[in-house]
Amino acid sequence: MRRTLVALLVPVVLVACLSPGSASGVGGPQGTTELRGRDAFPGAHRLLAGTPMGRPTDGSSDPYGDGYRAPSTKKCSLHFCLHWVTRTDDRPSSQAWVDTTLTQLNRVWSFEVGRLGYRAPLPDGERGGNSKFDVYLADVGSKGYYGYCAPEKTLPGNHSLADGFCVLDNDFATSQFGAPPMVSLKVTAAHEFFHAIQYAYDVNEDRWMMEATATWMEERFADDANDNRQYLPHGQLGQPGVPLDKFGFGGTWQYGNWLFFEFLSQRYGVGVVRAIWRQAAAFAGAPHSYSLGAIRTVLKAHSTTLPREYAVFSGVNQIPAEFYSEGADYQPAPVGRTLTLSEASPSTGAQTTHLEHLSSRTIEVTPDPALIAPTQQVQIGFDLPDTARGAAAYVIVKRTDGTVLKSLVTLDAHGLGTLVRPFSAATVTSVLITLANGSSRSTCQQGTQWACRGTPLDDGLPFTWHADLVPAG
Repeated sequence: MRRTLVALLVPVVLVACLSPGSASGVGGPQGTTELRGRDAFPGAHRLLAGTPMGRPTDGSSDPYGDGYRAPSTKKCSLHFCLHWVTRTDDRPSSQAWVDTTLTQLNRVWSFEVGRLGYRAPLPDGERGGNSKFDVYLADVGSKGYYGYCAPEKTLPGNHSLADGFCVLDNDFATSQFGAPPMVSLKVTAAHEFFHAIQYAYDVNEDRWMMEATATWMEERFADDANDNRQYLPHGQLGQPGVPLDKFGFGGTWQYGNWLFFEFLSQRYGVGVVRAIWRQAAAFAGAPHSYSLGAIRTVLKAHSTTLPREYAVFSGVNQIPAEFYSEGADYQPAPVGRTLTLSEASPSTGAQTTHLEHLSSRTIEVTPDPALIAPTQQVQIGFDLPDTARGAAAYVIVKRTDGTVLKSLVTLDAHGLGTLVRPFSAATVTSVLITLANGSSRSTCQQGTQWACRGTPLDDGLPFTWHADLVPAG
């Protein structure tokens, strides 16, 4: 189980935290994924004004409630200074664990900043004793989370950029987290430090993308941990009808949707996520877009569009083993409905479903076992919203030999299209029809939790289709 503590400052995201869990997704008292939320901390206005907030070394002044109750010590190496106490419940399990934590943090820096090429976190001046990035060890596991990174003060004249610090659990004890301590440490360090990197791009960026890409980063740094798989049932792999950009305190959608960035990475390389953050960045010379706008721009550079890629993503989630490098271990996305065509019932008739923005629904059409003529086909007709509003469709034919035939449906500007596919029960087990609302159109800055704090413009659109037997020749 992993639980997540999120604290929101308006308009600044203050902290994203991870709480106890296991690599298998089973741990803690209930063995399920849970969340805890917290709305704000004292002194929120001070972050906006560029005045530092408290850290554990500030004792009772720490607004996060993790202030040390004993004198602290620190050890600095390469990019980090690690702080801890030698008594009270916040003390680490051993000096060896302190050294291990510091080593892993430097490996995370080398990977995320050095190898993947992301911006380093902004320096904090002499806060913590020098300009190195500060991380504090505390018994946050007893409060129900792994740790957190928090922005501390914004740059003068640019409140979209902030420095920060991190707090990690002091020992990641298996008895508390349900996983080997090293596994919990690796995924937490990779996830949380990436939040510190994000603050150097835009601390006010859409929270769904901040969390989804941080969870995606776990896969990059600690690929063998697989801790983030526990979130897949809560993202679009398990809930395709919930919009991709949904964020909520107490919700898990944003963590499960790391798979969308995994999808883009496997299509266009891992650098695609850095390119998206570069488009979203607010530093001098950067475009300062927002999550979906940045994604659209980067995909355009790859000669494709968000609706197109979203339809493919939604479609291949039905057959994850055929697309993702570790997809054989993923549960396929659910089918919304199954219909069977036969000589007695040769047509589905017109079928209509309504979709929210950036959501999808898949219908399975199967041939009656008696339809064994080798030339038997099915014709699928589509009457979808205008493609300018993001409408798209993807069709997969599952063959009896285990292979699949995948097709992005060609639609005209009005969302009309037809596709004919093999449908003999001798060679085809089923046809999966995925309807996708790939719209990212929105009226921004409306105070919502959707992308750009906006109100989506294309929710509830009707998607109509029909499937008919084509007589065998």
